[in-house]
Amino acid sequence: MSETISTTTGTTPTMTGEPVLYSTDLVAGYIPGVNILNGCNITAYPGELIGIIGPNGAGKSTFLKAVFGQVNIRSGTIHLKGDDITGLKADKLVTKGVGMVPQNNNVFPTLSIEENLEMGLFQRPKVWAERFEFVTMLFPELASRRKQRAGSLSGGERQMVAMARALMMDPSVLLLDEPSAGLSPVRQDETFLRVHQINRAGVSVIMVEQNARRCLQICDRAYVLDQGRDAYTGTGRELLKDPKVTELYLGTLAADVDADKKARGV
Repeated sequence: MSETISTTTGTTPTMTGEPVLYSTDLVAGYIPGVNILNGCNITAYPGELIGIIGPNGAGKSTFLKAVFGQVNIRSGTIHLKGDDITGLKADKLVTKGVGMVPQNNNVFPTLSIEENLEMGLFQRPKVWAERFEFVTMLFPELASRRKQRAGSLSGGERQMVAMARALMMDPSVLLLDEPSAGLSPVRQDETFLRVHQINRAGVSVIMVEQNARRCLQICDRAYVLDQGRDAYTGTGRELLKDPKVTELYLGTLAADVDADKKARGV
């Protein structure tokens, strides 16, 4: 995989028209009386790659689970292309165009790659050939290894299969929960490249990521969550340069950015 990912340009030409997905004053949590999200507002426009970063426990993964019907929503709303999808269950959301790739246990290990992809399309089996062609255009190695058992794959390869399965239903927005978690630096770069390819193919992406520097480099816009609220938002480049974001939320990010610039001769 020799392609490189360019850094953000500081412009967001896709922020036009109706959002593909947005939350308004979202309050949600797992335990009665304990909220993890406390008025979260996040918007993604068609074709955008949105990053969500922030400290541990800020509600990043909880936001994705709330969108995907896996967390109790106490107040606020979520809209998909103008339709209220607040509180809908995962099976209904998939048919409406929301795909989700969880961080863990995201493949069926005893099934083959092909069978995993079939599971992603069980609600629309008649379009198998069309969707298989699309995902193998993005990830050609899946076609040649389609009979291989998913449990025999590396972590990065499993992540690829999970992404491909979520794409089988032709989602308008794809939710990714820490896709680089637990991977080596090389596999992380491959995963970010795949995310970039998916987005470039026309799928809006909302990605929660602990690797803040790489996330901000490739995303159109990003949100920093703190205590369940969107504390900061801007383009990836704006947040990379924001001293408050660096100091309060991103730790050694400034040093990482300087080292990256030196390595690229900037």
